Amino acid sequence: TERSDEQLAAAILDDGDEAAFRALYRRHTPRLLAFVHRLLGQDVTEAEDVVQETWIRACDGLARFRWDSKFATWLTGIGLNTARERLTKRGRTSAIPADVSTEPTVVAGPGEKRVDLERSIRLLPEGYRTVLLLHDVEGLKHGEIARRLGISTGTSKSQLFSARRALRTLLCAPSEIGHD
Repeated sequence: TERSDEQLAAAILDDGDEAAFRALYRRHTPRLLAFVHRLLGQDVTEAEDVVQETWIRACDGLARFRWDSKFATWLTGIGLNTARERLTKRGRTSAIPADVSTEPTVVAGPGEKRVDLERSIRLLPEGYRTVLLLHDVEGLKHGEIARRLGISTGTSKSQLFSARRALRTLLCAPSEIGHD
């Protein structure tokens, strides 16, 4: 029987159980890496560095985790803060880099054209991208997003609306309009 996150965490804390840590790591890292990679909008190496730092912080704080939320939600919050610190250190702004085209990449698929959604998400300004990922991908409610980001609930809702509108604009590039 597969052990729950709480059982694995208890084994880590009580016995320093390395197998329990590996199981928890394997269970949550793929989703965490995808989230951080989307949030940073950079190469996978930087995202992997942030994920490693996230796990270090999670292990350091594991004894203080109260299990009021899911482990995955708590871990995502740590990943979010770690990624934001990385962006702040690098002096990143929320603007789209000048050397990046705003046109999404269109990839020919079997009998159809597909728009590169991941690339379009990376083109969103940082604040929009963060709220969009936390709400639409991670499933957090606006109140939780507001608490995590230190913004009002109204700002979270407004940024999500703007993010979705900007994403639609990116996905409906002029070269694709009217081509079904």
